[in-house]
Amino acid sequence: MCQVFAGQDPARYASTTRRLRLNGLSTSIRLENAFWEILDQIAEADGVSTPAFISKLHSEVLETRGEPENFTSLLRTACLAFTAQPHARAHQDHGMHLAAE
Repeated sequence: MCQVFAGQDPARYASTTRRLRLNGLSTSIRLENAFWEILDQIAEADGVSTPAFISKLHSEVLETRGEPENFTSLLRTACLAFTAQPHARAHQDHGMHLAAE
């Protein structure tokens, strides 16, 4: 069973830093590529760019709970919440099908 996890493409767990604006302030966020792929899917499903989605999420968190202690962890758990939703599985399978073509 561990081979399913250990055998994955190293590009999935390589990190990428993206620069974006959160509430008008320039910042950078470093996440593993697998999380960026999911964030891109969430943004696409919402009909916005990934930076726009992340900025909107940050604003909503500020309104709801104040400044998050670790925003990148919040993004990772948002990805997990998204993938746990039934509609996300079909969206991911479609994306994987397109990537394989």
